[in-house]
Amino acid sequence: MTDATELAGTKTVHFPVQGMTCAACANHVERALAATEGVQEASVVITNERASVTYDPERVTPAQLAEEVVRSGYEVRTETQDLAIEGMTCAACASSIERALQRHAGVLEASVNLATERARVQYLPTVTHRDELVRAVEEMGYTVVSEAGEREEAGERDDEVAAMHRARRKVMWAFVLTVPVWTMMLGGMVGLHLPVPSAVQLFIEAALAFPVVFLLGAHTLSSAYRAVRHGAANMDVLIALGTMAAYIYGISALFFDVHTFFGLAAGIMSFHLLGRYLEARARGKASQAIKKLLELEADTARLLVDGEEKEVALEDVQPGDIMIVRPGEKIPTDGEVVRGSSSVDESMATGEPIPVHKGEGDEVIGATINRQGALRVEATRVGRDTFLAQVIRMVEEAQASKVPIQEFADRITGHFVPVVILIALGTFGGWMILGGPGAVTTAVFAAIAVLVIACPCALGLATPTALMVGIGRGAENGVLIRDGAAVQTMKDITTIVLDKTGTITRGEPEVTDVIPTADMSEEELLQLAASAELASEHPLGEAVVARARSAGLQLQEMDDFTAIAGHGISGRLAGSDILIGNRRLLTERGVDIEPAGDILAGLEEEARTPMLVARDGRLVGIVAVADTLKEDSAGAIAQLKDMGLVPVMLTGDNERTARAIAEKVGIDRVRAEVLPDEKADEIRDLQAQGEMVAMVGDGINDAPALKQAHVGIAIGTGTDIAIEAADITLVRGDLSAVVSGVRLSRSTFRIIRQNLFWAYIYNTVAIPIAAMGLLNPMIAMVAMTISSISVVGNSTRLRRLRLV
Repeated sequence: MTDATELAGTKTVHFPVQGMTCAACANHVERALAATEGVQEASVVITNERASVTYDPERVTPAQLAEEVVRSGYEVRTETQDLAIEGMTCAACASSIERALQRHAGVLEASVNLATERARVQYLPTVTHRDELVRAVEEMGYTVVSEAGEREEAGERDDEVAAMHRARRKVMWAFVLTVPVWTMMLGGMVGLHLPVPSAVQLFIEAALAFPVVFLLGAHTLSSAYRAVRHGAANMDVLIALGTMAAYIYGISALFFDVHTFFGLAAGIMSFHLLGRYLEARARGKASQAIKKLLELEADTARLLVDGEEKEVALEDVQPGDIMIVRPGEKIPTDGEVVRGSSSVDESMATGEPIPVHKGEGDEVIGATINRQGALRVEATRVGRDTFLAQVIRMVEEAQASKVPIQEFADRITGHFVPVVILIALGTFGGWMILGGPGAVTTAVFAAIAVLVIACPCALGLATPTALMVGIGRGAENGVLIRDGAAVQTMKDITTIVLDKTGTITRGEPEVTDVIPTADMSEEELLQLAASAELASEHPLGEAVVARARSAGLQLQEMDDFTAIAGHGISGRLAGSDILIGNRRLLTERGVDIEPAGDILAGLEEEARTPMLVARDGRLVGIVAVADTLKEDSAGAIAQLKDMGLVPVMLTGDNERTARAIAEKVGIDRVRAEVLPDEKADEIRDLQAQGEMVAMVGDGINDAPALKQAHVGIAIGTGTDIAIEAADITLVRGDLSAVVSGVRLSRSTFRIIRQNLFWAYIYNTVAIPIAAMGLLNPMIAMVAMTISSISVVGNSTRLRRLRLV
């Protein structure tokens, strides 16, 4: 039961609107909906945050109404379903299902991926629901299996193996029956016949070809029938037409003096079955990455319960449970080490083969391997919240996404089969008119060749298989691509903006200098600065506190603590007004910093960040902090330059300090003294200059800038990365991971272009050659098979791409 009604040619749809706070908001949305062409009446009620719209379905759709609400500045609650679909055999199948779902009431967006055999549908839950989406697919003649997220993965893999075995047996039997037919057919061409009447030999050929075409090929014929019955046309329609035409023409040889085509009919179906089998095998290899990720998960965990060890199933582990992990065992789920230390192999997440030391307080990733010491780990994330689960979900979503270049291929695929059928009919008619003697045989021969050589599959598989392999390869090496569109956009990037702290540097600043400028000792200045920074969450403040504590100094909290974003802090301590920050802050507050000018310049030229300390309006000292560079920063930036990218460093530091750091790593362009909320503006400024910009940041604090950039790249370590914050997420914390991300994106898109080029050229050249009668239909069938397999095989080359 949907929340949509019909009356006298109109429909009424009800859907929730989010983000409204008052009656004015509701009026604004109502006016926007009422002004939409095709809307007869619109009503928006603030109390239940609901819109009711009566509209003409011939002129406007629910999706357009939802878009109008979004344009008004509000949100419409939508849901997304993944449907696993069985029965698709070619790109035309995927295209017809996609169109059927897009026409369905309440569907905002639908994408069907042939390579993963999945559909992703975004829809209005108040208009339609999963059962209706399933019904829409099944009405097209396909089958929707249980929900993708709820299937038993081990059982699914078993089903895949069984299906591959069945397909292989079909191919074997097909050729066992077809080879004798070929032998008799070819023998007849050179005057060699069985020692039986010719009619008997024809019956034997027909009898052997029959099970190949109608039994082993039953799935293909039924798929073709379903497609035609629902007004669609797929690859199976072409194969069915070709085999049926050849078989029926062969039957006519029993009554007329024409060539027998039974061997041709059996051969076309046999090669078709072989092609399907080889293509499925190749696609299986292409999707190995996600299967490997699924196999990484541990099955059980050993918990410490009331002082005793207890082994439980992984799904029974809850946050807060203490897990015991011995050397050589997998860490069952994400957690924090509470006792022990060890080296942990995190290569499944980062691609780095060198184990990482872990001790008390360190986070560990589920499914990584404990190499040496025994660990006690407190579970922090379980089930769908774990790092591995997020990666698998993200990879599945990315593999199901589409890149813009695929849109043209999809449009061609949607009309491909009907056009090929028309060309085949034209070929038949042309040869009948102009063929001369033997025109009928030649016409049938050429028309069948056209039908079986055309290959929409190569077009349909060109992009999704490359994405599947590339994204999977990235996931194995700590490069997580969230959206396939980023792969295409990445090729056009000209400028790569690097946030300094945590990207170029380690993000772990340390105090390097404590310089009193008034009548106090270094220890007193450090104690004053650390006490003031005690409540600060800024990395520089934390570094000062850590230095004071390591020196054993007693600290006291400051009253009226205020953090001044991008500048410093202020408050009161022991009856005095305290101000700590950069030049700009102290100058704005009227503190004279001129006497310390030479000291500040010297520190900044050495890439140290000075924190000026003032008490009661007077400068009393400087605490300098430096953040060490990551070991690979200079090398990685040199590689980015070699790739043709222009690196730009973005930092809140003063100009002189920023320049000193940039010079060490080989960056020429620097944007300094940028406040956190100004980063997105800096990206916009670069874009306004015509540059295609990728932004690299920590994925959390830099979220606005990452979203503003053409491609946002989040870099971090372990489970703290905000996977959803960017288009590409790099699990490894070093800058060389950015090089890996760029290399993977460019290589994946290069393979996509190669695949599409081959698929277009193949069909453009092969179909005219077949129409001219220059190709035996069986050779055409082999060529079509090779076309599909070559596209998939080319994509699997990405599995050998070196990223680390």
